[in-house]
Amino acid sequence: MVNGQSTPPAIAIETLRFNYGAKQVLHDISLDIQSREITAFIGPSGCGKSTLLRCFNRINDRIPSARITGGAIRVAGIDISRPDLDLQMLRRRVGMVFQKWNPFPKSIYDNVAYGLRIHGEKDSKAIDERVEYCLRRVALWDDVKDRLKTSAFGLSGGQQQRLCIARTIATKPDIILMDEPCSALDPLSTLKVEELLLELKKEYTIVIVTHNLAQASRCSDKTAFFYLGKLIEFDTTQKMFSNPGVKQTEQYVSGAFG
Repeated sequence: MVNGQSTPPAIAIETLRFNYGAKQVLHDISLDIQSREITAFIGPSGCGKSTLLRCFNRINDRIPSARITGGAIRVAGIDISRPDLDLQMLRRRVGMVFQKWNPFPKSIYDNVAYGLRIHGEKDSKAIDERVEYCLRRVALWDDVKDRLKTSAFGLSGGQQQRLCIARTIATKPDIILMDEPCSALDPLSTLKVEELLLELKKEYTIVIVTHNLAQASRCSDKTAFFYLGKLIEFDTTQKMFSNPGVKQTEQYVSGAFG
């Protein structure tokens, strides 16, 4: 509550419908994602969870046949479907980390500095400080401080993924979207990313798509279960995994299907 008024959720989805061409893939999705929490989207492959995630920064706009056909998404109270919306600013506020680490073909330093420069930062000292801060936040600084000018491709897979997270937080987003960020990582690297998520949620709202139910149960505050483009259940993660309210959710989290 602020001055007696409740603050809006970080992301509010209201009866959202989404199509690829004539095929409807999301059916009347409604849920609120709260600030500075980790919200996990779970469900079988093809259930629509990644499509929904990509609606939040309108990356789906790049697919000609993809379109929202009903409902609304609001980020901090702003309808992001507005035709006059500044997409560059939206994607600065809503950063994204993908399934496969994708550092730019640049140095470790330039990967983190890139977003700062394209958003107009010219002060080299300020860039240096932000690069160091972000690399420290993702627990990479001690590993790379003596080779900042070397190629990012020289890092291990887990380090490259943490570099991509550093690149994402460099521009100070409000929200971080993560689409299966650990699916290609070994168990130790996965653990490091999960520990990082728990630290980052102190400053950022995080939405993660994952097939790893154990990861969802370890990391998230809330969990949404999707099936065939529909939101089946959304609740605290503890309740979703210990006492779900829908039989289908119980069957999925217990491994009966999926």
